[in-house]
Amino acid sequence: MAAAEGYPIPAEAARAEIMVINSRFIGSATYTPTIDAAKDFINQVRAEFPDATHHAYAYLVGYGASVIAGMSDAGEPPGTAGRPMLAVVRGSGLGDVTAVVTRYFGGTLLGTGGLVRAYGDAVKAVVEVLPRTLRIERGSLLIRVGYADYALARKTLETHQANIDTEDFAADVMLIATLPVSQIGACIAALSDATAGRAEAVSEKTP
Repeated sequence: MAAAEGYPIPAEAARAEIMVINSRFIGSATYTPTIDAAKDFINQVRAEFPDATHHAYAYLVGYGASVIAGMSDAGEPPGTAGRPMLAVVRGSGLGDVTAVVTRYFGGTLLGTGGLVRAYGDAVKAVVEVLPRTLRIERGSLLIRVGYADYALARKTLETHQANIDTEDFAADVMLIATLPVSQIGACIAALSDATAGRAEAVSEKTP
């Protein structure tokens, strides 16, 4: 289950390889927050192994109830590659992830059951070595504050894990900060308390 502030994603790309009879299965996986990123990664792996027999894949964009899934058997018998790969990816607990399994055919037919196991096992192997981190949903906060309250406002923002992106010093100070969505409400309230209501803050969720 995802943490309150985010969900698990791959921290970086990983690769693992298994041999099944004489066939070589190379599992590759990485973080892909959009369908375009997933397609780019699939194409990148295809380009890296242009002489491979198959490049089956499965991806998840998003997490939990708001997820988009995709898969392909890439020329293998229907249901023997993409589906077992997607089942492993779903079971990994990760979001925003794409797995590609590259197969070099070894001359021995594995049968449908053998293919299902091989493609699933190749994804399991790469998921086991895939580093993880949390994707934190962030939002932006636009703040207008007087010069007398500027230092207090900055300290309050830092307390709520905000990164200050821009500062504009005019009649008042205008700041734009990004911070975890879970911190926005508390940060607005703290800014108001710290400045006796003089600071103005408006939140806007980032895409």
